[in-house]
Amino acid sequence: MDTIFALATVPGKSGVAVIRVSGPDAFVSCDAFGFSAPEPRKSALRRLVNDDRGFIDEALVLCFEDGASFTGEPVIEFHVHGSVAIIHAVLDCLKEVPGFRSAEAGEFTRRALNNGRLDLTQVEALADLIDSETEMQRKQALKGFTGRLREKSETWRSDLIHALSLLEATIDFADEDVPVDVSSDVERLLEGVIQTIDQEVSGFGIAERVRTGFEVAIVGPPNAGKSTLLNALAGRDAAITSEIAGTTRDVIEVRMDLGTLPVTFLDTAGLRETMDQVESIGIERAMKRARAADLRVFLKGAGGFGELHPLEYDIVVEGKSDLREDGLGVSGVTGAGVSRLIEDVKTYLLRQATSAGLVSHERQRDVLVAARECLFSALSFSRSGPGTYDLASEELRSAIFTLERLVGRVDVEDVLDKVFSSFCIGK
Repeated sequence: MDTIFALATVPGKSGVAVIRVSGPDAFVSCDAFGFSAPEPRKSALRRLVNDDRGFIDEALVLCFEDGASFTGEPVIEFHVHGSVAIIHAVLDCLKEVPGFRSAEAGEFTRRALNNGRLDLTQVEALADLIDSETEMQRKQALKGFTGRLREKSETWRSDLIHALSLLEATIDFADEDVPVDVSSDVERLLEGVIQTIDQEVSGFGIAERVRTGFEVAIVGPPNAGKSTLLNALAGRDAAITSEIAGTTRDVIEVRMDLGTLPVTFLDTAGLRETMDQVESIGIERAMKRARAADLRVFLKGAGGFGELHPLEYDIVVEGKSDLREDGLGVSGVTGAGVSRLIEDVKTYLLRQATSAGLVSHERQRDVLVAARECLFSALSFSRSGPGTYDLASEELRSAIFTLERLVGRVDVEDVLDKVFSSFCIGK
């Protein structure tokens, strides 16, 4: 493979910038700056001096031998001062080394996959970890990055291979001293795998929400205080507020970290009958987004909720409590009831988040659904007796092959480009 290099930290000014070189000739990169590669797995302070540019910087240099680095290849890391000029000078020097080229987006991680340092679920989790904004997202991403889903997949694979061996023994050695009817053992193994796959598939929706963020829609009639409440939650004027009914025409979004959870609050158009064509479009969009949201906060006001009805777990509260004599409800103007509302929203979403599984990407879910279909067929054939064991075996092989795609062992080339397109250059 080519020897590649790139800035591995965020571009721009910083205290320290890390430039990574990976590939068979990585150690040669040190020669471009007038010194030999340090002892592997030890750091060394070195002066970076180039024949054309002179003294560039004093850097901490780390060396990793083949098989000991993130990519699984020989790697050199230059930890330089985070000056844009220094970074460009070092990168320009590396460009001049024969056989070296700039890394493409996600290429370091892709090499880690190719060299067996990571599996595909860990690669996806690494992208999630880099993008994580809240504590819950970080914890969920770490579950995948530490190989929890791969470990579960290996357990499934082991059970399925055991079931397959029972069926194959009956088919190939029918005249020998082996069990003729192994359907009960096979059934037990398949049902166990199907049950745990079902658990992961059912927890996908919540796991995906933890990864991408929950949505909470604020709905109600015009002038119920929705936009003012959104501004109070955001701590800024995110939405225009006015006493004129129908001010909000489109869905306004504010993203927050709510009790370790990523939550987007949606301010929607007031629900009412109107002849205004633009307002009608806004109301239609409001109802569509509200129905798709994970939770709705219904603010009562002068009017109803139209065709939108609160579900059992939705929150219904009086709006504009500052104008009420009893002071009940919530007010974005005075802040009354806002803390309680936030706690109610947080409590519900945290309760939902506890059911999140390890599967948080649609690709992973699709693989498990396909494998489950094969297992259902295998289970049905095995229950029919020895006469259909050959068909059960074929379905089991398909299920095992499908699960191999989960961790990226087989048939994933069509997926890799999409997965790595989300990575930045340098990772």
